[in-house]
This record gives sequence, structure tokens and C-alpha cells, in this order.
Amino acid sequence: MDFNVKKLASGAGLFFTRAVQFTGEKLGQAEKTELDAHFENLLIRADCTKNWTEKIYRQSEVLLQPNPSARIEEFLYEKLDRKAPSRITNAELLGQYMQDAGKEFDLGTPYGSTLMKVGECEKRLGAAEREFLQTSAISFHTPLRNFLEGDWRTISKERRLLENLRLDLDACKARLKKAKAAEAKAAMAPDFQETRPRNYVLSVSASALWSEEVEKAEHELRVAQTEFDRQAEITRLLLEGISSTHVNHLRCLHEFVEAQAAYYKQCHLHMQELQNELSSDENLVPNAFALNSSHSMVTAGSQAEGASSPAETDTLKIEEVQPPATGTRKAKVLYDYDAADSSELSLLADELITVYTVPGMDSDWLIGERGNQKGKVPVTYLELLS
Repeated sequence: MDFNVKKLASGAGLFFTRAVQFTGEKLGQAEKTELDAHFENLLIRADCTKNWTEKIYRQSEVLLQPNPSARIEEFLYEKLDRKAPSRITNAELLGQYMQDAGKEFDLGTPYGSTLMKVGECEKRLGAAEREFLQTSAISFHTPLRNFLEGDWRTISKERRLLENLRLDLDACKARLKKAKAAEAKAAMAPDFQETRPRNYVLSVSASALWSEEVEKAEHELRVAQTEFDRQAEITRLLLEGISSTHVNHLRCLHEFVEAQAAYYKQCHLHMQELQNELSSDENLVPNAFALNSSHSMVTAGSQAEGASSPAETDTLKIEEVQPPATGTRKAKVLYDYDAADSSELSLLADELITVYTVPGMDSDWLIGERGNQKGKVPVTYLELLS
């Protein structure tokens, strides 16, 4: 117990001495051993790598798991060394709700059958999302965390040790400087006419003592310099390893991009399949944004050979456009719109108009009717009503 108290007191004294020395360096009252420019650049590069890696890691964590509560739960399971339970994705949960609603509304109805189809697609999207999250966590998120919790902690530990050895080295330099100054002062020959022999003997004795102190200080300086140089080399090697870290993170970044691209491609394919399936279902209510296939077939069969149609002419002739038998919808105007030419219809905010599409029209436009007025209207200015 007595030994521990002495060790604690010694450590506290050393800490206080280093704190005073560090403060003196900051105030310019003490000398400081400077590192070479290459070493300083390595330190700056390492700090920059750590700061940006930490920011990217935190934000990727938010991307892969936006729910803070879920992140805390996963962290606790990890610290307890237990496997976190699998969690259903939001898309899968939405798909399950849609399918349950479709069964409740009767699968024989257009709405019920569509809910089932969309719900199945949402489930596939959720499965693709879960696969993307797992792949990204392994190939991108985990390597960043391993660097911050492993390599960077080792680098920080060695840097702190190097800083302490530098302070010790500077303290040895200061002691040697003081010892040499005292030795020089003691070695000054006294005046025999004004100084008694006793003082002369004391002066010679003090000079010898200071010579021994100088030798001791020089020895301590050599030891401190050796330890500092050895620790500087170790720290330098670790800092130069940051280049390997960049290479590793570059590979992880490529894998993350590949996983993200595969995920979005898979989602796009699922949505295309769903769109094709819905557009081919004749029982569904016609979509105002899609072409009315039945109307286009009737129009194409009734046209004489060689006659021009709205789909075949460069300019749509509004006066010749007729509303389809089915597929017209009501729409609420969101903003005022001034017609650019005679083929367009001017709009007033909050009014209700009838809209429909015709074969060959740009998907960004619809035909709008208000009483006897008719013309093209932009889709972005409308809210389609069921």
C-alpha cells in the first residue's frame, strides 16, 4: 500500500512538472524540440484522415439506420456481445399492410388486387434494402469503425507517449544547460588577495560537484534522446501507414458504390415490373399519365389509310381532339397558368377541370376541358382527383 502511494505521488509530481513545462512552451518561456517538416505533415494528414473518417462513419451510420433508437439498441447488443434480432424494413412492413388490406377489401376488386400486387413489390423492395444494408455494413461501415477503434487508438497512444518523451527530453536539456551555467560560474578563479583560502577550497569543491552534475545531466540527456528517437520512429511508421488506410478505404468505397448501384438497379427493375403489370390489367381504372390503349386501338381502326392523326402530326390540333369514352378524370388546379399559344388552356388556381390524355401526347401534358374551352395543360400544375 505504501508503495502504491509513493508511486501515485511520483506520477502526480511528474504530471505537474510536465504541465508546467508545457505551459511554459505555450508562453514561449521554455525551449521545445521541434519535429521535422515531414513528420509534421504526417501528423496533419493523420488528423485530417481521422476527422473525415469519423464524419463519414457517423453519416453512413445514419444512412444505413436512420432510427436513433434502433442504433442505440444495436450498440447495446454489440457491447453485451449478443446478436441483435432481425428487424423488418419499413418497405416490408408497408407491403404487409397493403396485402392485409387487399385481402380485407376482396381480391376480386380492382383496388384489392392492386393492393396485393403493390404490397408484394414493396416486400421485394424491402428485401433488396435489407441485403444492401447488410452488404454496406460489412464492406464499408465496419472497416471505417475498425480504423477509428483500432488503428487510430494505437496511433493516438503512441503520439501521447512521444509527446511525453519530448517533454522529458526538453527537461533534460534544460537541466544540462543550468548545470553547465553553474559549473562555469563555480570554475571562475577567485582573487587570492581578496578571498581567504577557505573560500577558495569551497569554490574548488563546488566546481567538482557541478562537474559531476553536468556528467549526470549529459547521461540523462543521452538516454532521453535515445528513447525519444526510438518512439519517434515507431510513431512515424504508424503515421506512414495512413497511406495503406487510404488504399483500404478506397477499396471499401468502391464496394459501397457497387452495392448501392446494385440496390437501386434492383429497385428500378421491381418498379418496372409492377408498372407493366398494372398497365396490362384491364380491370384497373385508367391512369391519366398513361396512354389509353383501348381508345388508341379504336382511333387507329377508324382512321383512313394515309390520313394524319394527332400522334402523327408535329402539332396537336386541339379542335380535333375528342375525349375518350373512359379515362377522363377531375383535377384541381394548383397554380395560375397562362397559355403560351392557342393550343393550351389558361388555368386559375383552385378551379376544377376535366382532364384526359390522347395517344402521342407528351407525358408532361394532359388535355384539359372547362365548359366549352379545351387545350393542353401541364401536369405539374394539377392535382388529380379520384
